[in-house]
Amino acid sequence: MTLPNAAAPRVNPLQRIWLREIGMERLWLRPAPAGTPQALVSKPVLPATGLGSTPGFTPGSTPGSAPGSTPGSIPTSTSGSTPGFAPASAAPEMEAVPSQSVAAEPIVAQAAQAHPPAVRPAERTSERTSERTSERANGRPGIPASILNRTGPPPRPVPKTAEEEAVEAPRIPVAEAVKNANLDELREQVVACTACGLCQGRRHAVFGHGATPTRWLVVGEAPGEQEDRQGHPFVGRSGQLLDAMLAAVGMSRDTDVFITNVIKCRPPGNRNPKPEEIASCSPYLMRQIALLKPERILVLGRFAAQTLLGTDATIGSLRGRVHALKTDEGGEIPVIVSYHPAYLLRSPSEKARAWQDLKLASRMV
Repeated sequence: MTLPNAAAPRVNPLQRIWLREIGMERLWLRPAPAGTPQALVSKPVLPATGLGSTPGFTPGSTPGSAPGSTPGSIPTSTSGSTPGFAPASAAPEMEAVPSQSVAAEPIVAQAAQAHPPAVRPAERTSERTSERTSERANGRPGIPASILNRTGPPPRPVPKTAEEEAVEAPRIPVAEAVKNANLDELREQVVACTACGLCQGRRHAVFGHGATPTRWLVVGEAPGEQEDRQGHPFVGRSGQLLDAMLAAVGMSRDTDVFITNVIKCRPPGNRNPKPEEIASCSPYLMRQIALLKPERILVLGRFAAQTLLGTDATIGSLRGRVHALKTDEGGEIPVIVSYHPAYLLRSPSEKARAWQDLKLASRMV
């Protein structure tokens, strides 16, 4: 509403009291400069966010005015203060701008507190991402910092070397690999064998040692500590006892006997061989028998006897008689079972039975 330039507008007593309470009495009643039209307006009650209107406010009217009143007119009030307005000391000064709805700035602040602006989905996502990044920076589980802080395209995979590709190449089963190998090739295959986990803790793979061609083939169970160090079978105390036993029946490992084991690598702590380890090494032993063609086989120990004869019987029930091992050519090789020299060192009373087994083997033609 445009006010006259010559004099202040007329107000009734109630309006004057209301103007005095909100601190605008002097501003309202002060005449405007000559030739300058002036209107009292304030900023909109609510920001343009679609939060709604002020209760009791009709578009085009002033809050608190009676229905049908003139837009821009000053409402009347019979109470000591106007609802929604701050005390007179906190009332803002009015601005001389084109005529708009009259309202006070404190209402804007109160409305903002009562109705906070809605958070957009993108802002929520940004906040959650910031919180997760902060957690990772504080050492909490998440994506490593090296990945979070990396810029540019991801690194290209490093090409594998020829050695890595050779390791990952499909392995040929031991039985197929040794099928056509001669004795020297078979020895090389045993030394390079990685068919089971025993290769990881060995010092030397023990292929065997003795006369070739041979009359007797002596088969033990697995290398011990001394055998693993030197790479030869039966070189410790058990080996010394075996040499003495063979010499008692006129046999020597240098001229008559070839000595080997079912397992070519030492089990950790001299433990018993596992079934999968025996299965991995058995093709080497069978190929040795096929190449050496011994007259007879002396088997020492339970695991060697059960592997070679394909049985789970005890050594006590297997010794004292002659067994037969069928060859690929259709022949048979006599097999004699006896106690392992390491067992005889722990149980000297069993040496008499071992002697009987040796005599049984030596009498065979």
